[in-house]
Amino acid sequence: MTALIRYQTALLLRSHRWLPPLVLYGAFLAVGVQTGGPILDSLGYTAAVLLPVAAWLVRVVTTTEPAAARACAAAASSPARLHLAALLSALLCSLAPGSAATVLIAATSDPHNTDRTVGVPVAQATAAGLLATLACALLGTAVGALCNRPLLHGPGRAVPATLLAALLVLLVSGSPANAAVTGLVTGSHSGTVSIPWGPLGAAVGLAAGAMALACRLSSRRP
Repeated sequence: MTALIRYQTALLLRSHRWLPPLVLYGAFLAVGVQTGGPILDSLGYTAAVLLPVAAWLVRVVTTTEPAAARACAAAASSPARLHLAALLSALLCSLAPGSAATVLIAATSDPHNTDRTVGVPVAQATAAGLLATLACALLGTAVGALCNRPLLHGPGRAVPATLLAALLVLLVSGSPANAAVTGLVTGSHSGTVSIPWGPLGAAVGLAAGAMALACRLSSRRP
């Protein structure tokens, strides 16, 4: 599996199709995060905007490989293992900039609540931000897995479905991503750090289920 993940990651990096989602992520952060802003608000925003980026990377990694090369790689391993490697590669490639941005923003933000009246412990806030980032990356990967090959093939359906699903997962009450981000933003009002263990656990379960379904279907559909 490690070799397959390296193979999929190499294909992604050589294609340079990772540049648009990464540039979009940087643009969102440049517009939405101000240096010296409240740390929990900034970390919540950083985690939230990673979700659509992770979903986009899934689409990139599942459509980059030519059909003939994909068939050869699937024959050497299995379609399910190859597709799982692609999804894990997209997850790791979204977590790398997401984690780096989280640490950087935590280091440059104001360690106080929204009103600047209560101090916020930076280490705990950073840990909460990293876990929220992980939850959003997992759910973005789940969205990408369910809205692209092998469930949806044509870009006319896959791209709008991915965008709509990513938006819903972020905004719908009860979503683990919404809960993780809301926990950070709400905690910023009082200066209380809430570690999003519950949303992260739910995100892990949902992502595992979505990836399992996509991998199972990849072995049955051409």
